[in-house]
Order: sequence, then C-alpha cells, then structure tokens
Amino acid sequence: MGFPEGFLWGGATAANQVEGGYLDGGKGLNVPDVMTGGTVSTPRTVTPAGVKPGVFYPSHEAVDFYHHYKEDIALFGEMGFKCYRMSINWARLFPRGDEEKPNPEGVAFYKSVFEECRKHGIEPMVTLSHYELPLALSHEYGGWANRKLIDFFVNYAKTCFTEYKGLVRYWLTFNEINCAMMGGFGNIMGLGILPDHDWDVNFADCPWDDPQKRYEGLHNQFVASAKAVLAAHEIDSENKVGCMIAGSANYAYTCNPDDVLAAHDAMDRSNFYCGDVQVRGSYPCWAPELWKKEGVDLSALAKKDADILKAGTVDFYAFSYYMSSTTSTEKTAKEGGNIFGGAGNPYLKKSDWGWAIDPEGLRYYLECVYDRYQVPLMIVENGLGAVDEVAPDGSIHDTYRIDYLRSHIQEMEKAIEHGVDLMGYTMWGCIDLVSASTGEMKKRYGFIYVDKDNEGKGTLARSRKDSFFWYKKVIATNGNDLN
Repeated sequence: MGFPEGFLWGGATAANQVEGGYLDGGKGLNVPDVMTGGTVSTPRTVTPAGVKPGVFYPSHEAVDFYHHYKEDIALFGEMGFKCYRMSINWARLFPRGDEEKPNPEGVAFYKSVFEECRKHGIEPMVTLSHYELPLALSHEYGGWANRKLIDFFVNYAKTCFTEYKGLVRYWLTFNEINCAMMGGFGNIMGLGILPDHDWDVNFADCPWDDPQKRYEGLHNQFVASAKAVLAAHEIDSENKVGCMIAGSANYAYTCNPDDVLAAHDAMDRSNFYCGDVQVRGSYPCWAPELWKKEGVDLSALAKKDADILKAGTVDFYAFSYYMSSTTSTEKTAKEGGNIFGGAGNPYLKKSDWGWAIDPEGLRYYLECVYDRYQVPLMIVENGLGAVDEVAPDGSIHDTYRIDYLRSHIQEMEKAIEHGVDLMGYTMWGCIDLVSASTGEMKKRYGFIYVDKDNEGKGTLARSRKDSFFWYKKVIATNGNDLN
C-alpha cells in the first residue's frame, strides 16, 4: 500500500529551542528564558525571579533561527519538506501574555517565516503553546492554575488565526499537553507554575507540587484548547486543529497479571486521559478514580465546562514518539527518557542518553490510538538524540540516525497497511537545537548540523549531514526508497 498521496513529510522544532533573539523585536521573557543549560547528569535550573547576570541560558540565542530563518527554510526546501512544524513564541506576539493587542514586530516576523515556507512549497504546522508561557503570566497569575489564562490564550489564538489566515492551515494547541500530569517538569514547562526559589528541574520529584492546582491547570488548558478549536473553525473553515500528546507505548514487564494491569493503567493515564478529553470531548470513565488517587477534585469543573469540551474537539490527533515504557510492580532497574520512565526493557537497545529504541512500539502505539479514536493521526516528533562527530573534511556520517529513522518509518508503513489513517511525519529537531530536557547542544537530532556547543560557543554555521541527503530521497520517493 505504501504512504498515501499528499503525505506530510517534514521536520519539527520549537521556538524556544531554535529561535533565539530572546529580547529582539519587542519580545518579552518566557519560562524557558529563565532556564539554564544542563547535561544528562546535571539538571537544568529554573531561576523564577528572572535572568541572572553571568549565567548561561541556552534559549537566549539557541541556534538563532530568528536571524537565519531564510537560510534554514531554504535547506528544508532543498530536502523537499512538505510540512514544517514549528511554534510561535507567545511572548513575541504578546510580551506579557495579557495584552489586548499584539506586538506588530512579532506579528510581522512570523508572517515573514510563513511566507518563506510557502515560497519553498512547505505547509506550516504551528503549535500555539510549546513550553513557551510568557513569564509575566507565571509571576502575576500563577500560571495555568488561574482560569484567567483561558481568555488570554484564546485572544492570542484568535490573533494568530486572523493574522495568518491563508498562510497557516494546520494548528496544534498545546505541545505534549499530558506532561502537565508529570510532577516538576509538568509544573514548569507545561503549566508555568514556578517555585519561589531557584530549583533544579527534573521530571518527577517536585516537593512544592500541588496536585489540585496542577490538575486544574491542565483542565484550564483543555477548555482553552476547545475554545481555540471553535475560533479556528469560525475564522477560517480551512483550518485543521490537532491536539499533541507525548506518546508512550506501555508494556508489562512480565506476564504477571499485576504487571499487565499496571501497564494497562499506565497506557490509559499517559495517553488517553488527555486524548479522550480533546478527541472525544469528555473525561474517560475512570477519571474520577484517578482524581481520588491523586487527591484532587475536578468534578465541579468537569461539569461546568462539559459543553465547551464536547463542542471543541480536535480534527486530528498528533503526538511525539521517542521510546516505549515498561511497567513492573516489582522493584526493578529504572530507565529515563522523555517524560516517562519505567523498568528497563532487556530486549531493546538504548540511545546515548539512555532512551529505549523501539520502532515496533511506534506501530503498536499507532494502532492502539487509531483503534480508540478513528481520527487522522500525525507523528509530529520522532528522532534520535546523539553525539555527532565532524570529520576533517566537514562531513558528518550519522548512519545511526538513518538506521533509527528508517526502522521507525518501516513500522509506520506497516501501521498504514493495517488501516491506520496517518497523515504525516515531521521528524524532531530537523536542524540541531537546544534539548528541552537537558539544555544541551551536544544532544543532536538534526539533518542539519549547527556549529555551537553546550557553552554557547561556535560560528552557528549550518552544514548537511549524511541523513540530510537520505531524507531528501525518502521524501522524493514518498517513502518507497529507504536505503
């Protein structure tokens, strides 16, 4: 069967990880602007009070897409991208986040970016909120735990739908919205709920976490997303709006029924709590039991906003996929990766950063999700973070990345043959960027190498890796030639 005609091959980035220009053009501070660099063994630190002198914040320059976007989009066009998934930095359009009118310089910048994409035959897909909450909304309102942010977000979304009508047709509301369920990372990156002191960011441990606020914040994002979907359809009937889930295929560590049930619960919680609300328009039947376990009460809010959630369901289900997770009820060796941890899986190889490599898990996930929702799916993040070496002649032979992508694309094709409606694939970090989890440049994903290191040193020169030419061939043959 192969890949369908019009399949959206491309790549994906986020503004805070590529854009730079952190105060250029009237932009305000956002949460990533107060997050330091880190490594796989040293966590990033958030400095909520603001930017500290003499401290390195990688998002401030990132890879300077702000001043290199024409060059970068031309390289995407050279590869033959059909789609470029990117995000708008909310604080570039609304520096504080609560203004009534947008910053004209910010509006003009993104218009130029989208026009450049169109010039190269690339369909933009825009994430409205990709871990980029204006810092003032955290300081003055307490982040998404405050329902006032719903109106601020809807105003921002309507501005985007209006200003970029005819240039952008595909939208995502919140990046990896389910990360809001994950302790410290969810508080900071997902909800903009910050501590009152400097804190080393990690995925789970968060001594100042308030589960009630966190779940209410996530609920507020559901409402904001639903209202944005309705506005998008009203402003332009051509608009298609998707959710975006951090996808995790969950396995039982053993055939012990306790492990099987635990893996089933993990799959539900990590993928379908948010998916059900955004695709089906209501919380899953087991949500009240989860709330009870978490010590929260959302029953009144769920009832209050039931109609808007039902009305504002998304047009398609987008997700990231990097690895599977293995669930055990016994004490076993844990492994990290993305948002989800779990027991180590002895059948899978791991990346340089300890992430399990599981292409079959992608097929499993695609088929589970499509069977549940029966709406078009799109993989908007998938890739391999690795250490790339530049040869003396300037070449970069990243065969490991090609092998990784090939194996995942092969499993995508199998899922399509099994009846999954898959609309596209945008590989994560198509150009090297700052890692969201560790703040590193050393952890590289791209087809395009950027000369910059973990300390922010380098020329920012762009160069093509071997995977650049391989992916160009993949797109040209619509996935038929993966050699």
